[in-house]
Amino acid sequence: MDSKVLDLARVSRVASGGRRFSFRAAIVLGDRKGRVGFGLGKGADTSLAIEKATRDAKKNMITVPLNKDNSVPHEVSAKYSSGRVIIKPAKLGKGLVAGGAARAVLSFAGVSNASLKTLSHTKNKINIAKATIEALRSIKSK
Repeated sequence: MDSKVLDLARVSRVASGGRRFSFRAAIVLGDRKGRVGFGLGKGADTSLAIEKATRDAKKNMITVPLNKDNSVPHEVSAKYSSGRVIIKPAKLGKGLVAGGAARAVLSFAGVSNASLKTLSHTKNKINIAKATIEALRSIKSK
């Protein structure tokens, strides 16, 4: 399994003595052969947050049906929170045309010929990654 840290942020909550800081990690995990997962984890330090996010990504793995060109079989779209994406199949040799968090999710899923368009105005990596996972989950295999 390959993994990539999409986002690592220091987050805080306000307690009576002041702010309490922790770390949030967003991880995408996949075997590049059709299985991919996304996970979030929080911890007191970065390594603990990454470990929890990896465990969450393994728990939430999905299998993506790919066609012979390592592309999606048909056009799919999905929305998660404010993130909206459309994934279109591409011919062999076109390559993966996507950006940011969505590109990482598709490449770890093993998709090497597809085009993804982010339609939302948000730049939130977590919402875009989850919308991409939802789109891949909604693919109907033929």
